[in-house]
Amino acid sequence: MTAVAQLDDLINYLDASPSPFHAADSAAQRLLAGGFEPMLLTNPWPDAPAAGFVVRGGALVAWRRGTAALPHAPLRIVGAHTDSPCLRIKPRPDTGLLGWKQLGVEVYGGALVNSWLDRDLGLAGRVVLRDGSSADVAVDAPICRVAQLAIHLDRDVNERGLQLDKQAHLTPIWGTGVAQPGEFNRWLSEQIDVGSEEIAAWELSLFDRTPASILGADGSLLASGRIDNQVSCWAGIDALVSAEPASAIAVVALFDHEEVGSASTTGAAGPLLEQVLERLSAAFGTSRSDYLTQLASSSCVSADGAHAVHPNYPDRHEPDHRPLVNHGPAIKLNSNQRY
Repeated sequence: MTAVAQLDDLINYLDASPSPFHAADSAAQRLLAGGFEPMLLTNPWPDAPAAGFVVRGGALVAWRRGTAALPHAPLRIVGAHTDSPCLRIKPRPDTGLLGWKQLGVEVYGGALVNSWLDRDLGLAGRVVLRDGSSADVAVDAPICRVAQLAIHLDRDVNERGLQLDKQAHLTPIWGTGVAQPGEFNRWLSEQIDVGSEEIAAWELSLFDRTPASILGADGSLLASGRIDNQVSCWAGIDALVSAEPASAIAVVALFDHEEVGSASTTGAAGPLLEQVLERLSAAFGTSRSDYLTQLASSSCVSADGAHAVHPNYPDRHEPDHRPLVNHGPAIKLNSNQRY
C-alpha cells in the first residue's frame, strides 16, 4: 500500500470510529478482510487459528502465529487504546431550563473542555436492551451543541481567561421547549428502531462531527479528533495484517478505558490480554511451564501519542527534549515507570 493509500485508510478509520465500540469494530472488519478468524471467550477453544482475534466491548486482541513458530514461541505485543476524552451521556440525561432542552453529560477522561464549545456534536456508542442484546449506534448529525457565553456578557474573558465549570457550563443544548423525562430515551429508541421500553442502559459519547482531513498548504499534517489513540490502533492493525512473522507470535491489544486508568474488564490493567494469551497457549498445546517460559522471552510495546513541541508554547517543553513534528516516532522513557 502506498503512503497516500495508507493515509486515506487512516482517515477512513478515524471517521468510522466515533466511539471505542466503533473503533474495535473497524479494526475487526480490517482483520476479517485480512483472513483473521473471530473467536469468542464465552466458547471453549479446543484449538485456535493461526490468525484470529477477540472483541470484548470496545477492546480487541488479535494475533498472528509465525509460520515456523513453536507453541511456546515468544510473543511480540503492541498495545494501544480505543478510547479518547469526550462527553458521555448520563443515565438520566433529560434536563434544561428557561426554554432550553439540554442533555446531562459527564466529562470522560482528561478532556480539554473548551475544545468542545460551539461544535456540531453527533452521538455514538452502544445501547443495551432488556433481553441482554446490544446495538451500536452512530448518529452523524448535529444533535447538540455546547454553547459558549456571548462576548457581550463576558467582556473580560480574553484577559481573564475562559473558566468552565464541568457541571454548569458543559451541558449541551439539543432543542427548545420544556424538557420531558424519558425524551432522550424515546429519541434514542427511534435511532435503533426498537421500543423505548426495550432500552435498559447505554454507553454513549458525543463526538465532533468535523471529519479527519489533511491540513496545511503543503498537505503535511493530519487534523482529526481521537488521534489519541486511534492512530496507534490503526497502525497496529495495519502492521498485523501485513505482518509475516516466522518464529514469533505477533499480537495487537487495543484496550478501552485508558483515559480513566485502565482498571476495567477491557482495560490494560484488566484480565483481557492475559486471558487471551492463556487461551492461546492451551489451544496451541503449550504446558504451563512452557507458557511461563514464553512470557519471560516476550516483549510488549505501548503505542500512544507523543506531544510535538508547540510553536506558540516552546517554554512548556523541556529544552533538551522537544519532539519535532513529522520527524518520525518518539521513544518515551520515564524513570518513575509511568511508561
